[in-house]
Formats: sequence, C-alpha cells, structure tokens
Amino acid sequence: MRALLCSINYAPELTGIGKYTAEMAEWLAARGIEVTVVTTPPYYPAWSVARGYSARRYQAETISGVNVIRCPVWVPRRASAAKRLLHLASFAVTSMPVLLWSALRLRPELVLVIEPPLFAAPAARVAAKLAGATAWLHVQDFEVDAAFNLGMLRSQTLRKIALALETRVMRSFHCVSTISERMVGLLAKKRVSTAQTRLFPNWVDLERIHPLPHPTLLRVRHFQDDETVVLYSGNMGAKQGLETLVETAHLLSASGNDKIRFVFCGDGVGRGDVERLANGAKNIVFWPLVPAEQLNELLNTADIHVLTQRADVADSVFPSKLTNMLASGRSVVATANPGTQIADVLDGCGRVVRPGDPAALAAAILELAADNELRQTLGAASRAVAERLWDKNAVLADVFGAHVAAEATSYATIADEPLEQQRAVRARRA
Repeated sequence: MRALLCSINYAPELTGIGKYTAEMAEWLAARGIEVTVVTTPPYYPAWSVARGYSARRYQAETISGVNVIRCPVWVPRRASAAKRLLHLASFAVTSMPVLLWSALRLRPELVLVIEPPLFAAPAARVAAKLAGATAWLHVQDFEVDAAFNLGMLRSQTLRKIALALETRVMRSFHCVSTISERMVGLLAKKRVSTAQTRLFPNWVDLERIHPLPHPTLLRVRHFQDDETVVLYSGNMGAKQGLETLVETAHLLSASGNDKIRFVFCGDGVGRGDVERLANGAKNIVFWPLVPAEQLNELLNTADIHVLTQRADVADSVFPSKLTNMLASGRSVVATANPGTQIADVLDGCGRVVRPGDPAALAAAILELAADNELRQTLGAASRAVAERLWDKNAVLADVFGAHVAAEATSYATIADEPLEQQRAVRARRA
C-alpha cells in the first residue's frame, strides 16, 4: 500500500508539526506502507534553512524508510503576517506539481495533507482524486482563526471570505481530523459533518520521554541543589505569550525569590523580543534547542514546566509540547481560561492561571516551588495522564492499526467510524 503525505514541516525539525509528521510517516513505513512525503527544507523554528539544504531547488532523500521530496520555499527572515502568507503560498505553488505527479505515478491509496498550510489542501484534494485515493485533511492549527484572533489579519470582509473558503475546502475531503476535542467541536462549527470528522491527537513516545530518578547532568552543571528550575521549552512566537512569563520572572526577582531560575529553551521569530524583555535578568537564562536524544534530560531538568499561551488562540490550537511535559513526570503550570482543552487536561495534575496575569502565574510557581511533595504528586498524576491518553503506539494504532494490518483494507474506512464510537474507545482507555 502507498500513502502520499503533504506537510510544510518535516524531520529533521525537532519541534512542532515536523516532529509529529515524521514520527507518523516512520511509524507507517515500519509497518509496510510505502510513504512519500512532500515537504520543504527544514527551517523551523529558527526561520532559517538548515545547513545542507536549499530553499531554491527540489531535493529528494530517504529518512528512516520514508521517501522525502523537498520543494523550494520562500523563508522570510522575520515572519510578519503578510510574509507568512507569502511563505505558505510559495509552498502551495511549488508542491502542487509534485503532488499531482506523485499521485499519477504512485497511485497511493491515501493522500494526507497537514494544515497549516491550508493553501496546499486544494492540490492535495485534486491529487487524491487523480489517484482514486482517500483524501484526508489533518488540522494541527486552525491557522485562519489564529491569524485573525492574534490580530495578524484584521479585515472582517477578508475574514468572512477566508472562513467560507476554509469550510468549502474542508468539506471536500473524505476525512478531516484534528488534535483535541475542542478543535473537533470547532470543525462542527465550521459545518464539517460528523461523518467526516476524526479525533487524532498528538502523542508522546513514552519510552523516550520518562521520569528520571536522579538529577540530570544539565541540572548539576547549571544549577544549585536549592534552586527551583522553571522551564519553558519550544517555539518562541506570537501565540505563546512569553512576555507574561518574563514579567513573572521579574516579579519574583524583585520580591527576593532569587532561588527560582527561569530557563527559556528554544527558538523562533519572537526570541529576540523575549531576550530584550528579559533585559539581562539574573534569574533568566536562554538555551538553544537540544538534540532529540537530549530532550528527556532537558525535560527532567525542570522542577516546574510552564506552558504559556495567549487567550485569543484558545482551542484553535493545542500546544504539542504539553504531551512531553506531562510524560516527563514533572509539575506543570499553564496559562489558560477555564473550560479550554488545556484547563480540562490539567485538572487534577497541574495548575492553571489566567492568561496575561504575571502575578497569578508567580503565585502558582511559588506554591509549587515551596512544596516538593506537591510537585511529586502532580508529576505522578501528569505521567499517568500521558500514559492513559497519548501513548504513541496506542494513538497511531487507534487511527491506523486496523488499516495497516491487511493490504486489502481500504483507507476509506478511516472516516467511516462515527465520532461517538471513537470517543467511546478513548473513554474506555481513560
């Protein structure tokens, strides 16, 4: 059997959509599916094309049994709203001939496109039609909603047009999946029928990410035994609201809590702004992204993980980093409003405060910093949630398992299971 995937991000990118798309493709390839991925050269989250790759020409390679075709793409040095649109459009244009030719040449049974970018979805839908394949759209971020909610785009007329086109594109696919229950609900609001809808959450490799019973080398080298390490790890962009975390660090420093150290680990278009806001504060350090093989050590260096997010993107995205945070068995504090997916997930295993409130975030961090037993209790509960809901093999088997077991099985049946049945399966596991 053959599957054709389209994703603007892919390995060797270490974070976000690229990481999950690569793990999914490799999982399928390991089970006998011939997988071809149409993507770009790696550039995220630094917004700079990695050494050894080109943004100007097509390239092909094989990674862990997956055929990867990299298309030219325009990568702006600083990603403003207009430049992001051009960036996404450039991939849609350069990937179109590859998708269509691959559909005709390979005749895949499945064509799966990852949003963002929605711009690439129409070509993927045509490719599926040419191949007689199941057309599947998987939504990692509702990019249209996020762009307007964050103020990147403001015209209400443009918003109506964009949302109408988005609905039309989505409804043209056999299957539309997304990563959280609230985002599934948003699909319904966009008039995507429940017969098309699939819950397909992100996952965590529980063998790779797990609690360590001893202090990490990173902690021993960089911190004192009596210091509390508060870690943010991942992309630094507009959605994260990291200015709140910087203000929290300043508040705690000003109040004499100099034993609480903040680590910002990652990259992105907003890193420079965050560094300027930090203004050389002694309780804040910045680290680059770590290699994948060091991720578990990094996560276990934290006493407290912090997940910040702006209120205006609630439930149009679901931060993928949360799965790894919980799997590491450490306590977590998140900024989210009640009733959001993040707040529901952390109920009983973490702390949730209002977005944009540095004082409330500081209070939650102080509570956990002062109570090691509470941190351990919440950490154990966090690990249990990750094991129950996001085990990599369980999640992928829920979606693909029955369809990769026998070559004669059609991918078209993926979309046939009612959403209520999908939820019932996950409820039994919970």
